[in-house]
Amino acid sequence: MNNSTSPWPILNFTEMQDTLETLHQWIQIVGKIRLKTMPWQNHSWHATLYITANGFSTHAIPYQGRMFQIDFDFKQHKLLITCSNTETVAMDLSPRTVADFYKELFEKLLSLGIDVKIHASPNEMEPAIPFAENTINKSYDPQAANKLWQAMLKANCVFNQFRSDFIGKASPVHLFWGAFDLAVTRFSGNSAPLHQGGMPNMPLDVMQEAYSQEVSSAGFWPGSKDFPAPAFYAYAYPSDASFGEQKVLPQEAFYSAEMGEFFLKYEDVRTAANPEKTLYDFLQTTYEAAVNTSNWNRDKLER
Repeated sequence: MNNSTSPWPILNFTEMQDTLETLHQWIQIVGKIRLKTMPWQNHSWHATLYITANGFSTHAIPYQGRMFQIDFDFKQHKLLITCSNTETVAMDLSPRTVADFYKELFEKLLSLGIDVKIHASPNEMEPAIPFAENTINKSYDPQAANKLWQAMLKANCVFNQFRSDFIGKASPVHLFWGAFDLAVTRFSGNSAPLHQGGMPNMPLDVMQEAYSQEVSSAGFWPGSKDFPAPAFYAYAYPSDASFGEQKVLPQEAFYSAEMGEFFLKYEDVRTAANPEKTLYDFLQTTYEAAVNTSNWNRDKLER
């Protein structure tokens, strides 16, 4: 498997940290708009964003007999609001506070006749400064934003290929704005034990519904100040005690007992002779580690 026509971008967390933290706040605002306006779907699938040929998108959202969507364009560095019955309006993606971004976005929506009320504070992060008061996060480096999108675009392609081999219930490949991770999840079809929660500023009932069924999940996460390295991850819920003892590929992958997950640093994928195959091998072998230790019925779930 090697269908790449361009190299995977270098991601230096230290260089992109400030932009990443600001962008995380911005995608939370946009994601919450989708959350409030889309019909509910299982496991909060109605709330997510998606990777596009230009950036991130809500995709089309039904609203009072019409449709609108919001797109982060990391080529033109614009936020585009497209509505089925009006002209597209745009905002600059540039160094600006979260408070300023929040204020202008909702003014633009109202100008299009779109009146949405959101829970106007972040989820899954501390401190949860209300968006309208956040003047701390205000960085935007166009090159850093573009590289992050390009990395997610590369991962998205491999995730979609991996998803196609499964005939059981599987999530779309989608971007969760809570933790800022691109994820794809497979389901066994069996119910799971009640999740105990634990994410900051995340309602327990949301977590419990999200993990109401057995899953094998994998994704890409751009890192944080506590783990300053973009990485791929894979986990199972619930997971057998022997899950972390399984042999997975590539050899650079490792298991974190503290997190209960396998990890593979983005840099190890980027510098591999065949990045796509390296990532695919990680997805496949960590999935096998999950299903073989949890006794999934693979004959009914795979091609």
